[in-house]
Amino acid sequence: MEREKIFKIWLSTVKGIGYKSFVQLMEFFKTAEGVYKAKEIDIFKAIGNRKLVQNIIEAQKLNPFDYIERLQNSKISVYTLEEEEYPKELKNIYDPPPVLYLKGNINLKDNLRIAMVGARNATFYGKQVAQKLAYELSERGITVVSGMARGIDSFSHIGALKGRGKTIAVLGNGINIVYPRENKKLMEQISEEGLLVSEFPLDSPPLPQNFPLRNRIISGLSLGVVVIEAGIKSGSLLTAQFALEQGREVFAVPGNITSAYSRGTNELIKQGAKIVIGVEDILEEFNLREDVQQKIEENLMSSLTEEEKEVYDFICEAPRDIEEIAGYVKIKISKVNAILSSLMLKGMIEKLPGNKYEKKIF
Repeated sequence: MEREKIFKIWLSTVKGIGYKSFVQLMEFFKTAEGVYKAKEIDIFKAIGNRKLVQNIIEAQKLNPFDYIERLQNSKISVYTLEEEEYPKELKNIYDPPPVLYLKGNINLKDNLRIAMVGARNATFYGKQVAQKLAYELSERGITVVSGMARGIDSFSHIGALKGRGKTIAVLGNGINIVYPRENKKLMEQISEEGLLVSEFPLDSPPLPQNFPLRNRIISGLSLGVVVIEAGIKSGSLLTAQFALEQGREVFAVPGNITSAYSRGTNELIKQGAKIVIGVEDILEEFNLREDVQQKIEENLMSSLTEEEKEVYDFICEAPRDIEEIAGYVKIKISKVNAILSSLMLKGMIEKLPGNKYEKKIF
C-alpha cells in the first residue's frame, strides 16, 4: 500500500473528521502525512476547530501502520476518494466518504444496484414483500443494497442471498462490529457471498448519528431506492430524500392504510414515488436506459446453464411450444418445463395463449 494512502486512512480515523474537514486539511497541508507531522498551531490555522485539533493531536500518537496491519489481517479493503476503484457513483454525491471500508466480494461495487429499505419493526407482510422482491432482483443479476438493520433490511439481504447471492450491506458502524447482534450469521454470510461496506473506522460503535450518514451511501450506491413499510418519521424516508437529491429513482410499496408502518410509504406514493407491486414495476423504470438493459441481459445470460441457453436462444428466434422445444434440444418434456419455469422466473421469457413461449423484452 502506498505511504500517502496509509496516512489518508489514518486521517479518516480521527474522531470528528468528515469530508469537509478532510478536504480542508489536505488543501492546507497538501498531504495526509503532512497532517500527521503537523504542529498544533498549524492544524488550528487549517481548520479553526479546537476540539478537532485536539483529536488530531491525540491521533498523532498512534502508529498508522499498526492500523493497516489490522485491516490486512482481517481481509478488509480500503478505497480512498481519489482512487479509481472507489465506486464512481459515490464520488458525485454531496459529502462523499473520504475513505470506504469493504469486506467480501469487492466486484459487486461494479454491478447494477437497487436499494431496499424500510421499518425495523416490520410486519409479516413487509418482510414477505422485501424477501420476494430482493430474491427476484437478485435472480436477474441485480445487487440489492440495504443497511443490515432489523426488519425490512435484514429480509432484503436474506432474499437476495436466496437468489444469486448479490447483496451489499452498508453499515452504520465499524466493519468489524456486528450490529444488531442477532444478525451475526447474516453478516458473516454477506461477508463471504456479498459485500460489507462502511465509512466508519474499525471499532466504531453504532451511534444514532451514524445512520443518517449511512443512508446517503445506501442511496448513493444505487440506481433507485425501494421503500417497503415506513412510519411517517422513518429513517427510510430520509434515504428516499437522499435518493431524490442524488438523482436516483424512488419507489414505494403500498400498504394497509390503517397501519402506522405504511403511512410513510403511502405518503411517498402521494408525492409521486412509483408504486411497486412486483419486480417488473422496478425494472420497467429503466427501460429507456440502454446501458441498464444491456447489463441486466448480460447478467442473466451469465447465470444460465448450457441447456437453458439453448432453450432461450431457440425461443428468441420465434414463439415456441413445449413439444417444439423438447424436439429441438432433445430432452424430456419434464426437464423442459423446469427450464421454462426458471427462464420465466428470471423474466427472460413469457407465456403466450396456446402454451407458446416467447422472449420477453427487457
